[in-house]
Amino acid sequence: MPVFIGDSVKQLQYERDISEELVLKTIEETLLAAYKRRFRTSENAVVKFSKDLQYVTVYARKEVVEDDDWDNPYLQIDLSEAQKHNQEAEVGDEILIEVNTHEFDRTDIQAGKQRARQDFKEIQKNTLYSEYKDKVGEIVVGYHQRLYRGSIYVDIGRTEAIIPKRFQSPREHYEPGDRIRAMILEVKKGNTGLSIVLTRTHAEFVKRMLELEIPELSDETVYIHKIVREPGYRTKLAVYSHRNDIDPVGACVGARGQRIQNVVRELEGEKIDVLLYEDNISEFIKNALAPAKVNAVYIINQGMRKALAVVAEDQLSLAIGKNGLNIRLANKLVDWNIEVKTEAQVAAMDLNINDVSMPDGLFSDEYEEHLRIEHLPGISERLIALLSSNGIEFVDSLQSLDQSGMEALAGITANDIIRINEILHLQEELEEHSHQVEQQEEEFYECPECGGSITIQMQECPHCGVGLSFEMEENEEQ
Repeated sequence: MPVFIGDSVKQLQYERDISEELVLKTIEETLLAAYKRRFRTSENAVVKFSKDLQYVTVYARKEVVEDDDWDNPYLQIDLSEAQKHNQEAEVGDEILIEVNTHEFDRTDIQAGKQRARQDFKEIQKNTLYSEYKDKVGEIVVGYHQRLYRGSIYVDIGRTEAIIPKRFQSPREHYEPGDRIRAMILEVKKGNTGLSIVLTRTHAEFVKRMLELEIPELSDETVYIHKIVREPGYRTKLAVYSHRNDIDPVGACVGARGQRIQNVVRELEGEKIDVLLYEDNISEFIKNALAPAKVNAVYIINQGMRKALAVVAEDQLSLAIGKNGLNIRLANKLVDWNIEVKTEAQVAAMDLNINDVSMPDGLFSDEYEEHLRIEHLPGISERLIALLSSNGIEFVDSLQSLDQSGMEALAGITANDIIRINEILHLQEELEEHSHQVEQQEEEFYECPECGGSITIQMQECPHCGVGLSFEMEENEEQ
């Protein structure tokens, strides 16, 4: 007896957001599961839909045998019985016998329902995976659902995503229902379902945010050479343009700093330094150390990529930054090992700048040790040799590589990349732990000219160049 399914196909298409073909396949699998539970096998079962998809019928394909000569009543049928269904049936033929599905008992139906649930779950997982796997690197907007073991679960529309604690900025705090913007970092299928991992800490997230705010980036009038970041504290990016009539830094900052401030607000006040990329490494290093003014840059060792930046006494702390943050990001941005000295310090060292050999005492052992890859926690000799053969000697150089950059390294395997990422993550956790007590948010103000972020140590605005002067108000009650 045919089963009336009416508008069930369209309803399932709408509710589950899956194709008609997959809905029909699931209904078929459901009936086959019930058939198998009832008749112990589904190898001979045939499911047919009417042309208008209003009815579905289940048939049993059986072999015609001589009367009383059958071995399996589920797979065979007597000739006399077969001729009741088809008068032309002969021994050896196969005929379809319609199954009365109303004879399926409760356990048969339960087996079908269980199969349907599994199929719909798998279909939904595959559909969502197909939709989101190509969106890795894109920005999504969702809403805070719940917090579990430090991870934020975010409703992004058709499914739920997760922001692990390590991908949350230390500046930010969310409550249930809060709107969250994040970048899709990873999409995976697992036994428990679809896993979509979001991030707000990667430098690429800031890049995507800038592209949304700055048309010149999205239409490739202005390009980002490189972007580096310490989440919650500071981001540096170097920009350039092939057009002489375009100021790439000004285009990113916007009138009165409006464009960059929109992104700063999204990052809860994280500082963003936009600087000009230069092919000349000395000029690039000068720009990278902004907001400090650099008087001169000297290349100490071209092969080892080491340079000396000379600044005035009052610019030293600005060049280094709180807890070394500014120079650390500058190192990553230019992929050089930069040492900052004042003019007086250089003079006291009696340094011959024209001598390209390494001056004793210029680069401290502690500083160099911090940067070299062999001092990463748990790194093997094989990985050290592999990275060194690819010209990577320092941690900053390794951290600057994205996934495609790592895959391009000669001799590297997928397991090597996984291990390197684990080591880098461990190093980040160690650094965060060692600095979490010392790192305090630096108080910042708004430039009266362009509205950009400034600090009390600045003598001019890094965004618009206007001179700055800070006056402290005295307490009138004293």
